[in-house]
Parts: sequence; C-alpha cells; structure tokens
Amino acid sequence: MLLKLVPETTKISFIKFRKIAFVFSLALLVASFAMFFTKNLNYGIDFEGGILIEIQTEQDADLSVIRRTVSGLGMGDAAVQTFGAPTEVLIRLEYQEGKSLEEVVAMVKSALAQTVPGEISYRRTETVGPKVSGELIMDGILSVTLAMVAVLIYIWFRFEWQFGLGAVIALFHDVLITIGMFSFTQLEFNLSVIAAILTIVGYSLNDTVVVYDRIRENLRKFRKMDIPALLDLSINDTLSRTIMTSLTTLLALFALFFFGGENIKTFTAAMIWGIFIGTYSSIFIASPVLLWFELRREPDTSPQEGVEVLPPEKG
Repeated sequence: MLLKLVPETTKISFIKFRKIAFVFSLALLVASFAMFFTKNLNYGIDFEGGILIEIQTEQDADLSVIRRTVSGLGMGDAAVQTFGAPTEVLIRLEYQEGKSLEEVVAMVKSALAQTVPGEISYRRTETVGPKVSGELIMDGILSVTLAMVAVLIYIWFRFEWQFGLGAVIALFHDVLITIGMFSFTQLEFNLSVIAAILTIVGYSLNDTVVVYDRIRENLRKFRKMDIPALLDLSINDTLSRTIMTSLTTLLALFALFFFGGENIKTFTAAMIWGIFIGTYSSIFIASPVLLWFELRREPDTSPQEGVEVLPPEKG
C-alpha cells in the first residue's frame, strides 16, 4: 500500500493567502537585517581566524577553571564552551603571531595538566591566520553570488525572464532569512554553513522549477483560465511531490543533526531550516510573484463555440 500524506487532487487556494505570506516574509527579512546589524554572526574560526583546540576530559568539565587557566597564558581573550557531552570542550584562542600551532598547544597542555584532574585527550587542533580568514569570507560571498547569477541565467533560458526573476527573488528570500536565523541563534557560522547555503539554493531552485514547469504546461493547456486560478492549479498539482520530498529529506537531516556529531551540526541545522524555508518560498513566494509580471500566453486558436471547422479541400 502506497503512503499518501497528501491527496493527489487538492484544491487549496494558496494565491488567496499571498498578501499574508508577503507580510510574513517581509517581517522575517526585516528581523533578519535587524539581527545581523545589531548582533552580527558568530563567525567560526574559518572566518574569524585564530586557534581552535577540542579536548575531552574524564569528568564533567569545569569551564571556569579551564577559562581561567587558558586566559592566564597571556594569549588574549579565550572562548571556552562545551558541546555535545559535558566532558567535551572547545577552546578558541586569538591568532598568535610568531608562534606555531604546536607551540601554542604545548603551552595549553602544560597549563591544563596542572589544573584539570584526570587525563585530557586532545581531539582536534586547527589554526587559521587573519589573511586566510579574510580570503575565505570573500570566497564565500563570491560563491553564493555566482550561484544566484547562474540560477537567473538558467531559468531565463529555460523559461522566460519573468520566471527567472521570480526564482531569484525566492532564492534571495531563502538565503537572507537563513543568515538571519544564524544571527538570531548565534550558531557558529563557518565554511560548512556556506556549503549548506549553496545546497539550499539548489534544493529551493529544484522545488521552484518543478512548480514553474507545471505553470508553463498549464499556460499552454488552459489558455482562457485566469492566472491566479492557474497558479493555484499548478501548485496543487505538484503539492504531493513537494511535501513528500521535503519530509523524506528532513528525516535524514534530523538523524544527522542528533546523531551525526558536532562537526556537522551547523551544516545540518542550516539545511533543516533551509528545507522549511525553501518549501515555503516555492509555494508562497516564487509562484505568487509571477502576478507582478505579465506572463506571455500563446494566442487561443481553438474554434469558437458554434463555429464548424471544415477539412481542407482536396486537389
């Protein structure tokens, strides 16, 4: 027996709720900008630069002792936080000019050995210089911008310019609100999040193209149908596929989020949010914005009622 969470034939009037959706999205965008300019992002070591040391203690870690010990080394501000289990600790230090990673780690090891009871295992050490972190920021912005431009060109060639603009508006909506979510939650914003944003762009575009394909097909099929009714029909036609794809993807992502470990947690968090916001935008943003533009329809060449069409004469 096939699983059907959504009936194949639904008649939900999505376009009727477009003004509510636009106001909701506008509020999210304003809140995202406000959070970004007031709280900024919690940049990871990839963008901020510095030294990252991941340790595991035998007993529950006493963060105040670890922070006091590391700060006493004279290496500037030290950020100390647990993640996952209470025995797992991340120590973030400022970039140390003139000192290698091995020298810094040796100093931290020596200091913690005197203040933290039990054995300490050092699971990960990383360093990123300020020049490299600046280049990574520019590369991240460039990659997302180029992806959006490529999407605009692709949709423009495959459909028409109205569809291209609609898709790019929806993608900007998804990317900006995802960045706003990271600013609000202060989850670490690192290179894996950039990878997640690019994946969200691809996922959201795929959903949008499916709906646009059906709109184009229905424009040829129902030449006299009002555009709002035609958009509703097209969204309902693809609704079952959209919901099932999103749910199955979310099942895998939630499993990764809870059991995949700390290293991919920010990636999966961005993806989970992106699936929700991408599905929402493909229904309530990408299609309704087409009403702002004049969609080109092929002339109706079907015979009028009461008019008899004669076959061509032979010879």
